[in-house]
Amino acid sequence: MTGVLRNLASVAMLLALAACASAPKPAAAPAVAPVAGQAIGAGVPAEAVADSAPVPADATAGATAAVEAEATADAAPASADAGAAGAPTAAEDDYAALYGEAPAAVVPDGNGGTAAPAPFDPWEPMNRRIHAFNNVVDNAIARPLAQAYATVVPQPVRLGVTNFFDNLRSPLTFINQLLQGRPRHAVQTLGRFVVNSTLGIGGVFDPASDLKMKRRSEDFGQTLGIWGWRSSRYVELPLFGPRTVRDVFGLVGDAPLSVTRQVDEDAIRYGLQGLQLVDTRSQLLSLDVMRQDAADDYALVRNAWMQRRTFQIEGDRRRREQSDGLPDYLEEEDPYPTVPADAMPVPIPGG
Repeated sequence: MTGVLRNLASVAMLLALAACASAPKPAAAPAVAPVAGQAIGAGVPAEAVADSAPVPADATAGATAAVEAEATADAAPASADAGAAGAPTAAEDDYAALYGEAPAAVVPDGNGGTAAPAPFDPWEPMNRRIHAFNNVVDNAIARPLAQAYATVVPQPVRLGVTNFFDNLRSPLTFINQLLQGRPRHAVQTLGRFVVNSTLGIGGVFDPASDLKMKRRSEDFGQTLGIWGWRSSRYVELPLFGPRTVRDVFGLVGDAPLSVTRQVDEDAIRYGLQGLQLVDTRSQLLSLDVMRQDAADDYALVRNAWMQRRTFQIEGDRRRREQSDGLPDYLEEEDPYPTVPADAMPVPIPGG
């Protein structure tokens, strides 16, 4: 009897184990995707638990994708802010496009943004002293002579003097255009020189402009910029004024090609150079009022000259790359010249 009861108990236990093994498992709660800004493992509100009933797999995948898209959209502004701190700004991109390198610093523009990078001027203390010396010479000699010249000489005569010296620079421009790989412009410059030297009576008159032959001016400093020397530190030379290191080498390269410096008679050569200097200074008289009102005359002259020089070189690069694809204003000559290499009666290597 005892054995029968023991056998029945064993059978009952086996049936119970079989029933437990065949019973369906409870459904697991779906995983909740973490929301942007919420740490994994943080507590979930009761409403979220109540809404966590089992759903089909397709619906779960769609909900997860929607949550991830929303999280990405919320994180986009933060990424943009973070990128603004580390990614290059528009001004830095423009500087890199011009000079091939990142700027050392970006100057605030006073309106919450950034302006163009400051010019590369590591020699500023020395340059300021030279600038002060040049201002003394200008105030004592150059400006009074230019003012007297503009007062005494009629404007048509002054225009003829300007045309004459511009025409003398045509051979120099012609050679630099050839060196820059612009033969079409070089031929136009040569044609302009021939027309003005003959019909224009030595260049005093400018019939070439009436014939729509554009006036261009190139120097070896611009040629070096076209060849790849795009970034150069600023330096101010005694008497010559604003330059860069690249343009100092340009002066040395231009001197042997100067027509004025080929004149053997010292009295005639010095007279031509003096007249060219006075004529060049008279063209800058309109800028004197702006310089007098400037809080920092040195910074004004430096920044304006560097911007003009960069525009000249980049305009040349774009002309060579795009041929005639530029607007006409990029082809026009700058009305505010600097002291040319052949106008200063001082010795220059090779001159």
